[in-house]
Amino acid sequence: MLGMRFIKSQPTTHLMQFRKGKVVREGAGLSFFYYGPTSTVVAVPVGSQDRPFILELVTSDFQSITVQGQITFRVTDPRRIASLMDFSLAPDGRSFASEDPKRLGERVAMQAEVIVRQAVQQMDLKQALRSSSSIAQDCQKRLAAQAEVMALGLEVLGVSVLAIKPTPDMARALEAEARESNLKAADDAIFNRRMSAVENERAVRESELDTEVAVEQKKRQISEAQMDAKAAVARRQNELRTEQMASDVKLEDTRKELVSRQSDNSRTLADAEAYRMGAIMQTMEKADPRVVQALAASGMQPGQLIAQAFGDIAEKAQNIGQFNMSPDLLQSLMREPVANTNNAGGGRGRSN
Repeated sequence: MLGMRFIKSQPTTHLMQFRKGKVVREGAGLSFFYYGPTSTVVAVPVGSQDRPFILELVTSDFQSITVQGQITFRVTDPRRIASLMDFSLAPDGRSFASEDPKRLGERVAMQAEVIVRQAVQQMDLKQALRSSSSIAQDCQKRLAAQAEVMALGLEVLGVSVLAIKPTPDMARALEAEARESNLKAADDAIFNRRMSAVENERAVRESELDTEVAVEQKKRQISEAQMDAKAAVARRQNELRTEQMASDVKLEDTRKELVSRQSDNSRTLADAEAYRMGAIMQTMEKADPRVVQALAASGMQPGQLIAQAFGDIAEKAQNIGQFNMSPDLLQSLMREPVANTNNAGGGRGRSN
């Protein structure tokens, strides 16, 4: 029949059929026949859409950079966006009647550009080159809170900043700066390694010197201890020597005192003996010689008496004309010493 058309949508497309200004049917993934002259079909894509963007921006230090990213969003309220934008299909039922569906991504990208530009303008070049992740997170949060995005019934699923690039000249300059910085870092690392080696060697040398000093101090302590011990031994020897000398002096004084006393005793005895002998001599001088001789002869042996008699005879030999000695007397005198000897031996035997 003329004017009858058939439409079939995907699950990611929300269809709405308007007739006389009212929605007569709607839903995702519908398929139905409709009469074209009296019906208007609106097809709102509700699946996720990706909108890439490339922005030429200027940093806070007036350096140009290129920011390349992508926005992912979807329609959550088809009726709301259908009331604000034209998503109606053309009479052929395949294409849109207006350019609004294409401009939807541009409007979202424009809002994102404003947010990214504000973020980049607050950063210098180096900071911006290192802040792609923070810029993306900030853009997603602020974009989801934009009044226009909320009015259109959109949900921002994600914002990705794929690249932030400076101009070629600045890139070469930064590359050279980074290269020089890396070379300097390498030189610093070599220098630090050498300094560390020197420090380690110095620490080892200081440790060796400390060890040598400790050994020398220990040797000196041992030497001092030995010297103290020797000094103590020497002092003790001196004390013992002094004590020995004092003892010897005391002993010598004692000996001197004993000798002096012995001398005094001997002198006293000699004086007493001399006095006794003098007294005896004085007494003898006053006595009759014959009495003295008789006293001396008392207690003598017969032989001694005979010898004394011969002595007296010899003294008066000038008055004796002739002296005769019988053989018996001579023989008895010759035997007398033998008898005296035997008696002496017998006496010793008895004493033993």
